[in-house]
Amino acid sequence: MNEAPFWSITIDDKLSSEELFKHIKGAKERLAQFQRPKPKIQRVPYTLRDHKKFEKYYEPRAVAIGPFHHDKPRCQLAENFKLAMAEKFIEDSGRQVEYLHKIIEDNINTLKDCYDEEATRYYTDEALTNLLFLDGCSTLQFIYSFVNNQLANFMIKRDQVAFAEQDLFLLENQLPYQVLKLLMSASAKEMDLKSAIDGFVGRNIMAEEKKGKRDEPKKCSQQGYGVIDKEEPTHLLELLRTKMLGPKSNNSTETHLLELLWTKMLRCKCDNSTEKKGQQSFRNIQELKAAGIHLRRSKTGTLRDISFTHPLGLLGFQGFLNLPPLSVDDSMGPKFLNLIAYEMCPDFQNDSGVTSYICFLDSLIDHADDVKQLRKAHILHNLLGSDEEVAKLFNKIGTDLVPNSETYHGVKDKLEKHYKNMWKTWMAQFCHDHFSSPWTILAFLGVLAALGLSGIQTWYTVNSPSSS
Repeated sequence: MNEAPFWSITIDDKLSSEELFKHIKGAKERLAQFQRPKPKIQRVPYTLRDHKKFEKYYEPRAVAIGPFHHDKPRCQLAENFKLAMAEKFIEDSGRQVEYLHKIIEDNINTLKDCYDEEATRYYTDEALTNLLFLDGCSTLQFIYSFVNNQLANFMIKRDQVAFAEQDLFLLENQLPYQVLKLLMSASAKEMDLKSAIDGFVGRNIMAEEKKGKRDEPKKCSQQGYGVIDKEEPTHLLELLRTKMLGPKSNNSTETHLLELLWTKMLRCKCDNSTEKKGQQSFRNIQELKAAGIHLRRSKTGTLRDISFTHPLGLLGFQGFLNLPPLSVDDSMGPKFLNLIAYEMCPDFQNDSGVTSYICFLDSLIDHADDVKQLRKAHILHNLLGSDEEVAKLFNKIGTDLVPNSETYHGVKDKLEKHYKNMWKTWMAQFCHDHFSSPWTILAFLGVLAALGLSGIQTWYTVNSPSSS
């Protein structure tokens, strides 16, 4: 069980007024100190721990990394593989095992501070050093071997590899990135290891990578071995979150001048009371489609790349909701839930980017038909099973989450205004009824042709000279 925050107190008969006043004084400063730029590695927050499938989503099933689950019986088999991988890492590093171990030993106080006190309270410095050293060496070797298709050399079965890959992105199974940084900086294969981490994390961002040259890994600093770079991520889970979210942009608030003018010309008056309350009247993708809003893949695969646009001209009644591509498989649930748990850590101030994305997607997906539309637009790649399963998964993940109200605010506002514009809805429905297939188009053109010929015949009959 997590230890109570260091500023918390219990109001009971044993607490005197003087003690209460003492706790109140300076509480604001203590709270400020608790909020850290880099949160400590800790357990999943209490609000998520009552999940029915907690063990499946939050606890390792194959390999335990770090102190939280080190004694799990089902992870003991992996300890043998760890030793073999650590041996290979040390061999390829060009360093003696004592040298690499001493790097971790010299920084143990800093590394220990990366964890919540609960995680390390029963470990001596020597025991924690040994644990971090073995886990660091084996993790780096696993990632390198995984990316370079060399895991067969360790005779690891495919199912174990799949579970181990998922386990490396669990909140309670994280290793301080500083451990990896220290060991990589002392290895002769430093750049190869950094490139492997980049590829390994990139494989797990749950979106198709954009074709093109992969970003080159940053060059190592010349500060020397054993120096910790404070700019590094907290752990692999944070690195995954950073890559998935992508850079912050203002796409949701930027509007072309002509588009704004067109919107003002066509927009009908909306219900002011609803707008002020920030409520949305659309419920899912099917309702958006009925209002002339279509789905389209975003240009990038980052979760922040969500926008709403509509063309100018005669087809201005149609809109396009641009969403990043997403692959859904068995690993998606644990990854998203652990990213959400990370964002909910009490000592981590962030914009709740992943939580907001899941809530936004959950607001669009109610039924299997909504998932089907995402698939038809090549936005969602379903590797899980039926569309119904995917819909249930998103509805389950999105339960009891609190998104950032500012995230996607501009997109939601545009969607709502378009959805409430009755003229656009009628035009969209008209096009859907008469132009949704080649046969309806031919029938419509046939009617127009018949009307045209009838009009010409009538005009000729009325205006033709009378016969003598």
